[in-house]
Amino acid sequence: MQKIACASDSGTTVGSAEPRKNSTIWRESIVYMGWATHYIEKLRAGEAVSFRPRGSSMKGRIESGNLRTVVPVDCSAFLPGDIVLCKVRGAEYLHLVKAVRGEQFQIGNNRGGINGWVGPHSIFGKCIRVEP
Repeated sequence: MQKIACASDSGTTVGSAEPRKNSTIWRESIVYMGWATHYIEKLRAGEAVSFRPRGSSMKGRIESGNLRTVVPVDCSAFLPGDIVLCKVRGAEYLHLVKAVRGEQFQIGNNRGGINGWVGPHSIFGKCIRVEP
């Protein structure tokens, strides 16, 4: 936790070197827990994961509620059309690699939507199996 001075009615200003009594707050790191956080941790540890996410963004390729198996994979092996578990601008997705540009991967859904470009550090695994 980081102790910081804050503005208050007592006249203490932000960044004050000597805050007055009761004019400090504690700022804690907020950890975002997305739907895939637990699976990402397991993939980073080298484990395969299986789960049944819901949603329509991959309709036609994967139906909502299908069992997906995702394994950790070397990022150099990703090609357009691969389904990957990734994080784009803080949001977690099981979406398609739409394009590859050097060590950058464009991520999008199966309905024409594009999430954005990510580096290899933002892709955690590849979907190798889909079951009803």
